Amino acid sequence: MGLIRKFVRLNRDCSLALGSGNPRYEPQRSYQRDLLDWIHASIEEVGAKRILEAGGIDRPLLSRSANYRYIGLDIEERERCFEVYDEFVVRSIEESLPEKYDLLISITLLEHVPNNLAAFKSIFDSLVPGGKTLHYVPSKWHPYSVSLRILGPKLQERLIPILRSGSEDITGYPAFFDYCSISEMKKLMADQGFTDIRVIPYYRANDYFAFFVPLYWLVSMFENFCEKFDLEALASGYVICGTKPGSAAE
Repeated sequence: MGLIRKFVRLNRDCSLALGSGNPRYEPQRSYQRDLLDWIHASIEEVGAKRILEAGGIDRPLLSRSANYRYIGLDIEERERCFEVYDEFVVRSIEESLPEKYDLLISITLLEHVPNNLAAFKSIFDSLVPGGKTLHYVPSKWHPYSVSLRILGPKLQERLIPILRSGSEDITGYPAFFDYCSISEMKKLMADQGFTDIRVIPYYRANDYFAFFVPLYWLVSMFENFCEKFDLEALASGYVICGTKPGSAAE
């Protein structure tokens, strides 16, 4: 096992050296930065007073503020959850939610939800008229997402400490990728009643393959090809936003 860890460490160092400062390997845009910019713009646009983040556990996207009430929701809780949110609810996003919100946001959550049809029915019902929902979703047909489904959670749990040491607490959850392609998600949201559905695709998840330099190179070239020809179905992920019709006065 020690030799394997040394091999992986050497490959990760080589992959980092290969990709550092090279636009063929490094992302040109940050999906988290774009998502946050979109969220802050939406807070201003709708005058958000109640914001729900689903799946953030104790790593929230936003900070608490006197300008809005920040509620967290997840299927489990940790002690810090009650420090970083104004309220915290233990519940699945697939279940009906107890209150109404101006914004409902998430990052890398929806790929872990078994039934996103139920999730978006819940999301739509929980928003006030004119409310918005914004998410970052890993796309289901990228090589990383396909690999996760092939490996399954038990094998992932064994491999992550070796291939991605230090990320054990944030990866390895069961991933279903239900409706998680761009086309499926847009249609799902439209069918639930969302309007003004907007998407930004991203094409970089090569770091997941940095444990083996040839694979890192191959996936990077695949991503460059997909980005050049706008093959959104093969994107690594996407930010998506939708609006519930109506106005707050309704």
